Amino acid sequence: MTTRHGEQRDHTAAGLDPLAAVRTPADPACDVYLTGNVFLDIIFTGLDTAPVRGTESWARGMGSSPGGVANMATALARLGLRTSLAAAFGDDHYGEYCWDALEQGEGIDLTLSRTVPGWHSPVTVSMAYEGERTMVSHGHEAPPPEPAPDCPPPARAAVASLTPGRAEWIAQAARKGSRIFADVGWDETGHWDPADLADLEHCEAFLPNAEEAMRYTRTDCPRAAAHALADRVPLAVVTLGAEGAYAVDGATGETAQVPAIEVEALDPTGAGDVFVAGFVTGTLARWPLADRLAFAGLTAALSVQEFGGSLSAPGWSEVGAWWQRVQGVADQDPAALRRYAFLDALLPTQARPWPLRRAVPTIGFGRSA
Repeated sequence: MTTRHGEQRDHTAAGLDPLAAVRTPADPACDVYLTGNVFLDIIFTGLDTAPVRGTESWARGMGSSPGGVANMATALARLGLRTSLAAAFGDDHYGEYCWDALEQGEGIDLTLSRTVPGWHSPVTVSMAYEGERTMVSHGHEAPPPEPAPDCPPPARAAVASLTPGRAEWIAQAARKGSRIFADVGWDETGHWDPADLADLEHCEAFLPNAEEAMRYTRTDCPRAAAHALADRVPLAVVTLGAEGAYAVDGATGETAQVPAIEVEALDPTGAGDVFVAGFVTGTLARWPLADRLAFAGLTAALSVQEFGGSLSAPGWSEVGAWWQRVQGVADQDPAALRRYAFLDALLPTQARPWPLRRAVPTIGFGRSA
């Protein structure tokens, strides 16, 4: 698929549908629904240090891409899930670019989205260095919600970010049979009020990071926090950074922990969104819990080796190339390889050579670029 900006998109292996074995004629047309704010992300990489006041810094790399909720939507779509996004887009060139990149470039259904006349797109500038990032954002007050027909639509699943107060659409989606996967943002107030997680009663899975989980549960151990959260939601998944992730199935008592894959991180932007997308994919495909954790961690690890949020989200081609490569590396730990052996049944026999070269989009190119 080629976008209007001339970038070639080939993020899924030809025809690979991770849900092919479980689809039925009665299924909804949409696999995953989500809503939120779309940003234009401008990413600088190759900085040796953080910018210093009163000086000019030059970055060795730069790219632009849709950000915000678009990171999650893109990650889901690149893994082959039929993704529907309801969002407001700015009435400017940035908004037009983001809409085109998501709809034409990634195949995301924007039927429930809208362009708001006179509203400027919010923008985030992200600077990546030393494996971390610094961000500066600008935006005008978000337009008021404007309910669209049949919104939220029938869908296998929905991904929600929990915020103080209740989001009415989460309950609506759950009543329509959607399986709700939730994450949460950092509480700038420092209150970490468990009441802010009230919508967990509608959720199937909750995927906070270790610090968020411990603060909301008043525990001092991520694993203890996961068990405490499993009392409120059927499946609690706590990401542990370099230690991987830990999950507790509250219904069966099953637990699983999968270590992280060691990689050289270029930019962590969007890695959490990619992790959730990988876990949602495995859950909808009915994989075992440990396989879901391993796949989510793998996709997140692949993403941090590239820059940008939606730019770095891997597809099946990237997964296949990684799996083919690691099996050919001498002195691999056999137990570590067995952890990802489930990929053999999913991936095509031929994969593109590693490392892959991804398209680096920019707003400035025209149709003929």
